[in-house]
Amino acid sequence: MIGRLRGELVLKHPPQLMLDVQGVGYELEAPMSTFYQLPALGQQVSLFTHLAIREDAHVLYGFAREPERALFRSLLKVSGVGAKMALAILSGMSVDEFVRCVQESDSASLVHLPGIGKRTAERLIVEMRDRLDIGADVAGGSGAVALPGAAPATPVTDAVEALAALGYKPLEASRMVRAVQTQGLSSEEIIRAALKGVAGRG
Repeated sequence: MIGRLRGELVLKHPPQLMLDVQGVGYELEAPMSTFYQLPALGQQVSLFTHLAIREDAHVLYGFAREPERALFRSLLKVSGVGAKMALAILSGMSVDEFVRCVQESDSASLVHLPGIGKRTAERLIVEMRDRLDIGADVAGGSGAVALPGAAPATPVTDAVEALAALGYKPLEASRMVRAVQTQGLSSEEIIRAALKGVAGRG
């Protein structure tokens, strides 16, 4: 089991990133909470990891903090919750915020996240109540990589693609990004603002 990686950050295209560890490129998927904390390309970074072995692929997930990985692993044990939904939850709220939702039975906040309806939110609250030893004291799909010759990516298009990869419908992702003042922002900052806008609704 690969539990931790340290290397040079050579690609970040939410929700995908790549680390060069002594000449070997490790592809990972990560929640936006981790992307917000990544350094610039070419810098060293250390990530906690979770390896998921499926019939068709081995997928490595990366997390900036151990409580994020612990919550991710706990979420995977909930009936009907897969890795994509777990990443969407961690992208849409911090560990502390999720724990608060569970403790206060706040399903309304959970249904703002992509792919989570009322029944799923209620199931998350019930099944996660006994799994809150996830270090909540820490504050807190695949995107397409542009190919040579393709139209150059921009922070706005990257943000839309990342939101779609997290589970939002393409039109909804575009609408979320259009609601943000994107001038001068990186894709990570646009995504953060878009997700905050969704969380602030209702």
